[in-house]
Amino acid sequence: MTGLTPALTALEARALSDLALVEKPLRQWVPPRKLPSGELVRDVVIIGAGLSGLAIGFGLKQQGVGNVLVLDAAAQGQEGPWITTARMRTLRSPKTLTGPDLGLPSLTYRAWHEAVHGPQSWTSLEMIARQDWMAYLIWFRRVIGLDVSNNTRLLAIEEGPDGLITLRLDHNGAAETLTCRKVVLATGMEGSGGLHIPDAIVGALPRERWTHSGEAFDAAALAGKDVGVIGAAASGFDWAVTALEAGARSVTVLARSQALPQTEVLDWSNFPGFLNHFSDLDDMQRYRFARRLLSFKTPPTIAMYELAMGFPNCRLVLGTSTGAAQLDGDAITLTADSGERYRFDHLLLGTGYSIDLARRPELAGLVTKIALWKDRFAAPPGEEDPALLAYPFLGPAFEFTEKVPGAAPILGNIHVFNHGAVPSLGPVCNGITGLKSGVPKIVAGISRGLFLADAQEHYRALDRYDKVHFAPASAAAS
Repeated sequence: MTGLTPALTALEARALSDLALVEKPLRQWVPPRKLPSGELVRDVVIIGAGLSGLAIGFGLKQQGVGNVLVLDAAAQGQEGPWITTARMRTLRSPKTLTGPDLGLPSLTYRAWHEAVHGPQSWTSLEMIARQDWMAYLIWFRRVIGLDVSNNTRLLAIEEGPDGLITLRLDHNGAAETLTCRKVVLATGMEGSGGLHIPDAIVGALPRERWTHSGEAFDAAALAGKDVGVIGAAASGFDWAVTALEAGARSVTVLARSQALPQTEVLDWSNFPGFLNHFSDLDDMQRYRFARRLLSFKTPPTIAMYELAMGFPNCRLVLGTSTGAAQLDGDAITLTADSGERYRFDHLLLGTGYSIDLARRPELAGLVTKIALWKDRFAAPPGEEDPALLAYPFLGPAFEFTEKVPGAAPILGNIHVFNHGAVPSLGPVCNGITGLKSGVPKIVAGISRGLFLADAQEHYRALDRYDKVHFAPASAAAS
């Protein structure tokens, strides 16, 4: 998208110089392990080469943990939602938020933007275009030099030999296995569950008649059609604009709420005390904070709302519930509680994501052993929230914990850096806002685990350490 301009070449040189000035990366300190076959055991495998996965890989590398592999099911340059399923014009975060740079100015989005588009462009910029954000991440990945394998899908996590983890993979259609010590699931919004599909609405429809916002979709198929959008939060309006610009004959946005969401809760949460120390709260406090945080819906951007409502063929209907969608001939029909009847050719769902570890095929052999919040915490009467209690109950390093202590030690080496971590660690892995707090925390936790597991080997290395640092000539002469 950008090419390697002189300004970008200079920025890359500056970034490498800055890293050297702050003594990064540190020397590798984790003792290597090999299988009897001679295969090298990876210290950490990160699932997901999007924003979070790249930041964690960079953080580990900066702490001297370099035997790290990052896997992603997508093709190179397609990681994350930015140019696949994201449909908003721009990021919703303020342009001043830093991302995976971990405090190094020359690796920030701003530094990249000014090198590519010029300083004046940054000054006049209001919000970051999602295509530019993707281009920045591609550049960031190349500069920091992570080992990434694309077109590689995780199929299963299994117990391996000697306390190790075996990963079963599909790489370009071929079955592979990989052995490692720790796994990080940097798998985004659906990484601890999946798309939230309102079966009560679409359960009776043929699968090809509806599409969720988390799915890739050729919007050209909506040209000339009457489209219904379920949900009026951010993804609902992103859908509406996408359909309208694709030439839909009409778009009707339906929502149960009486008013559009107006509050972006991540703006409130963006302060160090909360992001750094949410995990230090007791269980009751974490539960109540999480319940309130998760009750907020993400509002549409002003730009997307105005774009949608600027089309004369776009209608917004608030405060309405519908029964199940049915096929009437070739038309989808929905009847509202008001009695109004809607007819559509296709439904677009802006209904978010749900947490359910049983939906994750890679965890099939472990899911019954993983502790959930409902296994560790009893909500007070009147505060029961089954959806929240279905989240995994994680330890301080984002690791799964055992439902029955001692039943599955492997779980302590599987770290969850996706939406499933929110009640346990806070909103520190939900995108850009919390990254600066979440990544150092998980990196420290992983490093701690690796060091403690090898403490005796480190002691033996110390015991036999005899490098000479003081050898004056006078002593040598005598």
